[in-house]
Order: sequence, then structure tokens, then C-alpha cells
Amino acid sequence: MGIGDFIQNQILRMKWLESLIHSLLTSLGLDTTARIGGSIQFFLYDVIKITVLLCVLIFIISYIQSYFPPERSKKIMGRFHGIGANTVAALLGTVTPFCSCSSIPIFIGFTSAGLPLGVTFSFLISSPMVDLGSLVLLMSIFGAKIAIVYVIVGLIIAVIGGTIIEKLHLENELEDVVKSALKAGSVDITAPDLTQEDRLIFSKDQVMETFKKVFPYILLGVGIGALIHNWIPESWIETVLGSKNPFGVILATLIGVPMYADIFGTIPVAEALLGKGALLGTVLSFMMAVTTLSLPSMIMLRKAVKPKLLGIFIVICTLGITIVGYGFNLAQGLFI
Repeated sequence: MGIGDFIQNQILRMKWLESLIHSLLTSLGLDTTARIGGSIQFFLYDVIKITVLLCVLIFIISYIQSYFPPERSKKIMGRFHGIGANTVAALLGTVTPFCSCSSIPIFIGFTSAGLPLGVTFSFLISSPMVDLGSLVLLMSIFGAKIAIVYVIVGLIIAVIGGTIIEKLHLENELEDVVKSALKAGSVDITAPDLTQEDRLIFSKDQVMETFKKVFPYILLGVGIGALIHNWIPESWIETVLGSKNPFGVILATLIGVPMYADIFGTIPVAEALLGKGALLGTVLSFMMAVTTLSLPSMIMLRKAVKPKLLGIFIVICTLGITIVGYGFNLAQGLFI
């Protein structure tokens, strides 16, 4: 086994953990090939694996994030113009919070501080969709090739989406509370300099805070995944989300919009759907819709932008996600 296979299978996928849980359940008299035993194995394995990866990733990414407080990010983005600014904003979004609800307050702060509207929307799109945590988690389930392409296309959606919004000159579609802050220049997005000890404490606190917020969605996502994996007939999934249904991508995207979860909660569902015959692009469209266009996030965003701008944002993201989904489906043979 090469070093790449070892990292993929034993560190990211934790195959040793799957074997250990299988042995423990078997010793207790459970048949892991049966529905109940298989569901328990799937649940325990994915909950432990995702939780361990979650805590490690949050600590590492929070440490990196401590070097990019809003004020510094604003200065970095302010040095660029045009599509370059959108690209930098999208890249900075990869080292910020894990869900769109956490990203929206930062987006409001950037907008109120005077950054171009399109640039802030590039940040808003990329932050929940393609953070560094999603890259590692996707690698743990789908492999490096799919994970890297997913992140690249997510960044492309963020850059194109922000650029379109910038070209439409929709600054008047901001709500009055954001306009007032913009005119007053009173938004405080500064942050004190941190020592190494401060950064470690910040990272630890972020692990605890994010874990408390995310863990219920991990349990829910893995529970749904276990149900799909062991109880729903493969023929049903293939009919609804497989090649037999040309509208599977659109359906998956629309189903994902009213839901709320982050990448940690959606991956076990995606893993189960893919294992049951759903097409790769359809599964990825579902994940992108859940993480980027969840209903609670849109309600929060509505407080900062007017309905027209919110609608344009939703349409751009939905179209981008749908195009990506069909593109992955057409090229599925290259990835699986």
C-alpha cells in the first residue's frame, strides 16, 4: 500500500475504525450484513469518524482563521479589483465559518465597511460551500479527485456569482440598516493582535462552540444516511436520483434548499445516496444546495438585502449548482 492509499484509507476514511466496530458488533452477536446490524455499524462508524475529523479540522482551520480577522480580510480584498477581487474573496471564504448562517454576519460587516457588493457575495457563496473542512471530509468519502474538483467548481460559482451581482449594480437593494452603517462608516470589524497562546485558546473555543452547534446535525445526517443505506431499496434511489430520471439534479437541488445543515451533516447522506445508485452530480448538487441556500440562512440574509437582490442571489446559486450537477453526471466515469 502506497503512502497515498494509506492516508486515504487509514487516516481519512479510518478503515481501521470500521473494522474495529465490525468486530465489536460481531462479538456482541449482531449480524452487520442484516438491516439492523448494518444500520448500527454505519451509524457508529460515521459518527465517530466525522466527529474526530470535525474536531481536528475545526482546530486547524480556526488557527488559520485567527490570522485573517475581518479587518485584515477587508484590507486584503481592498487591494484587488474586478474579477481578481472576487477570486480573493472566494479564496478567503475557504478559511471562514462552516455554515452560511455564520458567514452572513461577516458578509454584512464587509458590505457595511464599503467593500464592493459583488466581492462580498463571492465570499458569502464560497464560505459555506467550499471551506477547507469540506475538502478533507470529501476526500475521506469520495477520494481526492472528486474533492478537489468539487472545491474548484464551488470557487468558480462564487467568483461568477459575485461578478454578475457586481455588474448588475444592485447597491440600492441593500436594506437601510446596512446602508446607514455604510454611510456612517461605523461598523467595527477590527480585531486585536493575538499571541500564539491566544490563537490556541481561540482555536480550542471554536472547536467547542462549533461542535455543540454542529453535532446534532451530524447525528441527524448519519441517522438519515443509515436509513438510506440499509432500509431504502436501491431501485427507489436509482429511479428518483439515478440516470433514469433526467430531472434528478433539479429535484436534489430543490430538496436541499429548505433544509439546514453544514458539510458535516450532509456528507453521510450523500455517501449513502451514492452507494445506493444516485448519480455523483445529483448528490453534489444536493450538498451544495443544503450548505449554500438553506432556508434559515436566506431568512437571515433577507434582513440585510431586499427581495430583488435575495432572489437574484438564489437564482444565480441554483443555476450554478444545477449546471455543476449535470456536468458531474456527464463526466461521472472520470471520477468513479
